[in-house]
Amino acid sequence: MSMVAVTSRTAATFSQFEQLREGRAIIKQEAETLLELATRLDTDFCRAVEMILHAHGRVVVTGVGKAGLIAQKVSATLASTGTRSQFLHPTEALHGDLGCLGSDDVLLALSNSGETQEVCDVVVAARSLGLSCIALTANEFSTLGSQAEVVLRLGSIREASLMSLAPTCSTAAMLAVGDALALVLSRSRGFTPQQFAVLHPGGSLGRRLRTVREVMRRGAQLRIASQSATIREVFSLQTSHGRRTGAVMLIDDDGRLSGLFTDSDLARLLEQHREGQLDRPIAETMTKSPLTIDADSLLHDAVEVLSNRKISELPVVDDDGQPIGLIDITDVIGLMPAAEVGIEN
Repeated sequence: MSMVAVTSRTAATFSQFEQLREGRAIIKQEAETLLELATRLDTDFCRAVEMILHAHGRVVVTGVGKAGLIAQKVSATLASTGTRSQFLHPTEALHGDLGCLGSDDVLLALSNSGETQEVCDVVVAARSLGLSCIALTANEFSTLGSQAEVVLRLGSIREASLMSLAPTCSTAAMLAVGDALALVLSRSRGFTPQQFAVLHPGGSLGRRLRTVREVMRRGAQLRIASQSATIREVFSLQTSHGRRTGAVMLIDDDGRLSGLFTDSDLARLLEQHREGQLDRPIAETMTKSPLTIDADSLLHDAVEVLSNRKISELPVVDDDGQPIGLIDITDVIGLMPAAEVGIEN
């Protein structure tokens, strides 16, 4: 009985080994395809960028099958990074949806073989309407390549796996070129993080792209005291309002932020039996000139500071250095890198 169990476990382990080996080989082959493609990229890529930058309309992306799915993703990436774009299904285009095209649009057509009939027909129709066309295909001498003004050539690509039938490396290559095109266009347009935030208001990404002003604690939620007050006075006068922050922001006579004193600082004094310090000015033990952030900064920047400097509270100050808010780690814990959740004061 035990021999059967051992044999079964051995067979399962060997099977898993084969699966892992093949899976890694496929990923490696796709990676090697992309590395080779990067060296093959030439000035036709620059021509495509310039063509789109000078167009007054949208980038209409088309493709069918697996290439069509990649086309949809490329179109979405273009749209989210500052280049107006729309996906057009070739079959629907040939049955009336060509009406969505304008002469100031640019058509980006995807087909690895360059011989996909529906895609080639859409290009012919689009050119007759006055559109410029960019082809993303393996061979510039294919039907699609010969119809386009600019060809982003993928070159001969061997698909992954033993059969090399399903589009794998070729679609990875199309996606990589599409991403490169979208991001280079975005940089060329001077697309800013603030503009990106406007287009991504939802989810954790949208939250990271909100401004500090939108998220910071303010008003009665803040704990602010004079740096000349004693620790005992500061904490005896402080009352809790809603969400309690873990730090007191200390100000000088001009109302400018001069230091920070956290609950952890208080706990350390008590642990070290330094109770006498409680009746001394808090300025003696506060953290002087703490890190601060501007209210109009992105929340992403605040999260980076909290994470990189391993702190739990980040004061928000105005142009005069006066505290107007506070970012507490408990408010952004869901946006912190997993490895940085254990932040120290």
